[in-house]
Amino acid sequence: MGIKFGPSGNSQAFFDAGYSKSEDSAVWVKNLGLDCFEYSFGRGVNLSDGKAKQLAAAFYAAGVEISVHAPYYINLANPDDDMAEKSIGYIIDSAKKVVLLGGNRVVFHPASQGKAERKDAVALTKERFNLLCDRIYSAGLEKVMFCPETMGKLAQIGTVEEIAEFCKTDKVFTPCVDFGHVNAREQGSLKTQADYENLLSYMISELGFDRMKDFHVHFSKIEYSARGEVRHLTFEDDVYGPEFAPLSAALKKFGLQPYIVCESAGTQDIDALSMRKIYYNN
Repeated sequence: MGIKFGPSGNSQAFFDAGYSKSEDSAVWVKNLGLDCFEYSFGRGVNLSDGKAKQLAAAFYAAGVEISVHAPYYINLANPDDDMAEKSIGYIIDSAKKVVLLGGNRVVFHPASQGKAERKDAVALTKERFNLLCDRIYSAGLEKVMFCPETMGKLAQIGTVEEIAEFCKTDKVFTPCVDFGHVNAREQGSLKTQADYENLLSYMISELGFDRMKDFHVHFSKIEYSARGEVRHLTFEDDVYGPEFAPLSAALKKFGLQPYIVCESAGTQDIDALSMRKIYYNN
């Protein structure tokens, strides 16, 4: 499939140029020299089937791959079974839409710890992954890649180790490693190529190379506090990081070819292009 670079949603420059329609996103991204795009259902799966098919045609014509991000409020650790079932439903609904969009990747936030003990919340999340897996197969969506994301706040479920464990549930699950989140959660842990290599080596050892070869990546610089993630930044930041160049070198060393989606604050397309240039020029 090959490594791909693109933005999460539309940048400020997209709107400043006079564009407003989602169909325009495909050509905008393509003209920048990028090749993937992440469509967000952050506040709900409210895209009609007809609109999804229109977008699919536009992205296919531009040769731009599309993924989706499921609603942000998913919580598979919710102690209320009915509420957890709704979260599973949001993931399934997102997957059905990505199929209509012509894509095959769904990124989702696993859970929040809430008032539970950490180990109990993680165990409950794991149980709900089994239920989600059953729903995926019963809906005939097993060819979609479901990508639980590493999370940036300490109160969220989604450490590197937790995501690896959740992905062991079934082959339909492939990690979304958000390196900005990892760096924020771990108070600036990602600095050198070796730091990235250690993380990737762990994931490969836990899940195997074939599962990790074309895994999903989110990348941005993120401000953090003692509690983890505070806010997304742009590549202009020189305080918080992380930097992409050492990750680029680590990906090449291991022969990994993920989708790399940039989540910078308003400059996600330009920063995605910067990552592409670093990858191919170094």
